[in-house]
Amino acid sequence: MSFFAELWESVFTPGTTPALITATHISFILLIISLITLIFLSKSIHFVNLLVIAILLYGSVIWFINELKTIKLKDNAELEKETNEKEGSKEESEGKADKKDQDQSTSSGASVQPTSPVKKRKA
Repeated sequence: MSFFAELWESVFTPGTTPALITATHISFILLIISLITLIFLSKSIHFVNLLVIAILLYGSVIWFINELKTIKLKDNAELEKETNEKEGSKEESEGKADKKDQDQSTSSGASVQPTSPVKKRKA
């Protein structure tokens, strides 16, 4: 598969792919080269400022990509399994609390009567 086909497929793939990282590096390097060329041609301080901003942004993008490599990202199946486990344990703890409340109300002999809604007065 060609580089551009891989790059197009990476748009629809979650996470980072090697083609996307390569395209990021190429685009930043071309940006820096064009800014250096403009600095030599125009001698403008504005292009120097833009070059500094571009280099700092490129450094932060490289740092972020390296951080993504160090952590293990979870896919959708793992996230769904984790959510189901949390909900299951939450329901079990709520079920135990409800059963405890029912046991206490039946052992005390007191019954809970529903309250009627409060009517508002007209002013």
